[in-house]
Amino acid sequence: MIRFFRHYISSSALLQILGDAGFFFCAVYVAPRLVGSHYFHVHDTEGLMGRGFIFAAVMVSSMTAGGLYESWGWEGGLFGLLKRLLLAISLGIAVMLFLFYAFPNLFIDHWVLAVSLVLSATIITTQRIVALYWMGLKRMRRNILVLGTSARAAKIEHLYHENDRQLAHRINILGYLPYGNIAHHHISAQRIIPLSEDLLTLAEKYRAREIVVAVRDRRGSLPMDELFRCRLKGIKVTEISAFFEREVGALQLDSVNTSWLMYSDGFQHGLIVKRMFDILVSSILLVVSLPLMLAAALLVALEGRGPIIYTQERVGQFGQPFTIYKFRSMRKDAEKTGQAVWASVNDTRITRFGAIMRKFRIDELPQIFNVLRGDMSFVGPRPERPSFVDEFNAEFPLYKHRHNLKPGITGWAQVCYPYGSSKQDTLEKLQYDLYYVKNHSLFLDIMILMKTVQTVLWGKGAR
Repeated sequence: MIRFFRHYISSSALLQILGDAGFFFCAVYVAPRLVGSHYFHVHDTEGLMGRGFIFAAVMVSSMTAGGLYESWGWEGGLFGLLKRLLLAISLGIAVMLFLFYAFPNLFIDHWVLAVSLVLSATIITTQRIVALYWMGLKRMRRNILVLGTSARAAKIEHLYHENDRQLAHRINILGYLPYGNIAHHHISAQRIIPLSEDLLTLAEKYRAREIVVAVRDRRGSLPMDELFRCRLKGIKVTEISAFFEREVGALQLDSVNTSWLMYSDGFQHGLIVKRMFDILVSSILLVVSLPLMLAAALLVALEGRGPIIYTQERVGQFGQPFTIYKFRSMRKDAEKTGQAVWASVNDTRITRFGAIMRKFRIDELPQIFNVLRGDMSFVGPRPERPSFVDEFNAEFPLYKHRHNLKPGITGWAQVCYPYGSSKQDTLEKLQYDLYYVKNHSLFLDIMILMKTVQTVLWGKGAR
């Protein structure tokens, strides 16, 4: 993993992005020579270079939106890979055609564009098929030993095997080393490696490249001398909270306190830059989505009685209430008791068109006006209802810190964790929200926007 603008990104994903960009860029240079220079309107090298950069940027962005640089993008094997590639290329073609219409000087002949796509897609598909084979080999993943068998260590095992298969694509957990006076091991006996030798000997024996410390350092109980020797031998030593922040993009609540958040780097993100970014992105989205919003408004009106735009009080920055706007996706009497109710799977209160809107996040589009008004940011923790916030503040002391930033239409928790409808889900999503509070930057906002496109395209996590 590489830390880039305070956010960790996979080194393999970064290499893939750079490699794919190079393939797309070179394809624009090669294609005119294959189809004949008379097909291309610009013969000078400078013109080709500019178009190559634009073509590469558009196609890499489309592949990012298609999830091809995410670990889950490998799900479904070869068929799933080809499906995502087809979607990404189709999206890229649509964007390129729009650019040709809006900026005629960027025009690339249709034969040159077609050959460029065929060349680059063939190379990239071949590379991905080879990568599918190599990803199945454990020697391509980073070997890790975990020091500790407590409940903290069990979180790693749970994510590794059940919740987050992305971890299994990047790392190989060799086993867990028992340490300290623990009455009960939270790791199965088959996964525990007896601590019969010192840490360095065990790490070299199992060819571990990293040791994750999942033991609380109480009164100097950690084997510091052994850990130092491991570091001197080039074996990385990582505390469990830093491991989760790097690999999962979430903060462990039992390792976070208010002063630690206050001194974090995320607060260096300029409010003026973020506001300009909000206005720019919201304005573009408003223009692009206006026909869709008009069609949605008409269908909501035709489906049943009730207001087209649904308004609701939510809690904003510093706990200040504001009115949020959404397309109505539920029946008019959805909360006839007057109490706030979580949305559930196959919720009978949701209308037929409302289910479609919620799946592809169309019902959220009116919140663009909340962003333009300044009530919300485009990216940030999702705003909750006052009754829920009061309840969560009482149960989770750190919950109030998510309100240090403006709430957003989309956010890190929304793209990393499925729809939450319980207190446990709220606790899990809070870990992602606090990660964003700590590390937010313009780069992370752009990453979240790209992940949001993936979420919309694949209809992930909606309810």
